[in-house]
Amino acid sequence: MAWGLFKKVVIADRLSLVVDTVYDLPHKHHGLSFVIATIFFSFQIFCDFSGYSDMAIGIARVMGFKLMKNFNSPYHAKSIKEFWGRWHISLSTWFKDYLYIPLGGNRVSLGKWCFNILLVFLISGLWHGANVTFVVWGALHGFYFIFAELTKKTRAAVARFIGLDRLRGLNAVLQTLTTFALVSFAWIFFRAKTINTGLYIVKSMLFETGTDIYNIFHHQKTNLNLGLFSNDLSIAVLSIILLEVVHLIQKRYNIFELVRSRPLIFRWAFYYIFLTVLVLCAVTGGRQFIYFQF
Repeated sequence: MAWGLFKKVVIADRLSLVVDTVYDLPHKHHGLSFVIATIFFSFQIFCDFSGYSDMAIGIARVMGFKLMKNFNSPYHAKSIKEFWGRWHISLSTWFKDYLYIPLGGNRVSLGKWCFNILLVFLISGLWHGANVTFVVWGALHGFYFIFAELTKKTRAAVARFIGLDRLRGLNAVLQTLTTFALVSFAWIFFRAKTINTGLYIVKSMLFETGTDIYNIFHHQKTNLNLGLFSNDLSIAVLSIILLEVVHLIQKRYNIFELVRSRPLIFRWAFYYIFLTVLVLCAVTGGRQFIYFQF
């Protein structure tokens, strides 16, 4: 429960200050501001929703129930297919069992399979709300999924040709960063209020980010106006780094079981230190969970 609360009030709510500042008044921002806000939104929506899920799982365990894991380090995925196996697992599983498989799954012709995938993602978009921005978000993920499948052999051949298949570590990092970039790009339309706003943000990111970075490195004035003081911005960045470090450690060790197996004095010292950090770093204001609107 404490880890879920940390994700919500320390990370998600702090990142939301930047995201809301930039996305709610897009015409007052440009280039690099949109890049930062989009990356922050990717982590905001993950921490907001996975934090909610973690708290629900913790509360259920107190009452003797064990709920399924709903998120599994989704931003460590190396493909869109893997991402959807790690993100909102309960909903993804529901769509697979009650929509994708009844439509024929992958036991159909290629054309029918492409249609099935696109339909599932379009409905997934509509599930979030009757707004065309959600439909575009779903369509983008459907396109990613189909494109990855259709180009699988070609991409593998290119990787072998340039020797990337032999550099497994580098290849894995590039795949993870590419997947994160694609997912973050789709989040633009999920967060934008209208399609035109989303397109404006994309255009600004493509054509103005380079200028902003150039100005920063050449000590020219660049007004990012992110809505956070420098110390809060530092906490936001460090919190994201901590989150990903925890995810990396959890790949090899069960942190919660490691803590539970320690002596009593160590456990309670850890709990109190963690709760103290949570209270000191929390953003006040009681912001609503993002998924409460769906």
